[in-house]
Amino acid sequence: MKWSNIIQTIIFLCLIGPGIVGKILMFVRQVYTSALGTEKKPVDLILIHLAFSNMIIICTTGIRDIATVFYFRNFLGDTGCKAVVYLARMARGLSICTTCLLSVVQAVTIGLGITSWRKLKPQTSWQVLIYVLLFWIFNALTSFNLLYYVAAGSGLNRSGVAGYIGYCYMLPSVDTVKWLFLWLMAVRDLIFQSLMGWSSGIKGVCHHRPANLSYEWTR
Repeated sequence: MKWSNIIQTIIFLCLIGPGIVGKILMFVRQVYTSALGTEKKPVDLILIHLAFSNMIIICTTGIRDIATVFYFRNFLGDTGCKAVVYLARMARGLSICTTCLLSVVQAVTIGLGITSWRKLKPQTSWQVLIYVLLFWIFNALTSFNLLYYVAAGSGLNRSGVAGYIGYCYMLPSVDTVKWLFLWLMAVRDLIFQSLMGWSSGIKGVCHHRPANLSYEWTR
C-alpha cells in the first residue's frame, strides 16, 4: 500500500470511527431515557427515530467507504452493494422527513398560541408512529430503483456503468425511470425543507415574544 493510501486510511478511520460510535451511543441514550421516563412524550419517539436514521446513514456510508479504502473487492458483492446504497439513500430521506417533523412540532407547540394550530401537535407516541411509518413507506418507494440499478465493482464492465458510488457502481437506467425517481426526491426535499424553513421562521418570531406568551415544546 502506498503512503498516500496509508495516510488516507488513517484519516478515514479517525473520522468515521468516532462518528459511528457517537451515533450508536446517541441512539442508545435516547432509547434508555425514553424507556425509563415516567412520562412518555411523543417527541421522544421523534428523537429516537432521528438518531436511528442518522446512525444508518453513517454506518452504511462507513461500510461502503471501508470497502473502497481498503480495497476489499469481494467484501460486499451485488447484494451487499444494493443493500448498503439503498439503506443510505432511504435513511437520508428519513432523516430529512424526521427533522422536518421535529421542527414543525416545535413550531406548532411554542408558536402563535392558536388552539386550532396546537391541535396539530401529536398527543401520543402512536400518532408519531403513524408519521414514521408513512416516512418509511414513502422513502422506501423513492429509493426502490437502487435495488435494480446498483451492482458491485468487481467483475463489472466499467464501460457500461453510469456512475460510481464508492465501491459500488450505478448501472444505466431508462430515462423515464431515472427522471421519475429524481423528480420524487426533488419534490420530497423541496416540501420538507420548505416546512423546516417555515417552522424555523415561526420559532424565530416566537423567540422574541414576551415570555408569558411562549409555550414549552416538550410538554
